Amino acid sequence: MTSQSTGIQQLLAAEKKAAEKVTEARKRKAKRLKQAKDEAVEEIEKYREERERILKEYEAKYMGSREGVALKIEMDTQNKMEELKKAVENRKEFLITDLLDLVYNIKSDVHRNYSKK
Repeated sequence: MTSQSTGIQQLLAAEKKAAEKVTEARKRKAKRLKQAKDEAVEEIEKYREERERILKEYEAKYMGSREGVALKIEMDTQNKMEELKKAVENRKEFLITDLLDLVYNIKSDVHRNYSKK
């Protein structure tokens, strides 16, 4: 009986040792999976930052900054306003004269389609 109980004790100890090894292996696997996930997240973040940096460089190179675009629009608007003011100044006398001629020199002709009945 002693040899049987010793054999059973050895089997139980071996089973316990195997269970511990399986548990330890599962822990190592979980740890490796977590580490791989963390590395993947870190790599994704680095890739995203790199792509954002490239996009900002592209925008700065081809589109200019937003302030630059706004400044350019403002300058174009000012130039157009100056051109319009100069055009008004150049043509103001002619326009006033033309309007006064139309007001003072009224032609009282009968319309060509008018017929007496």
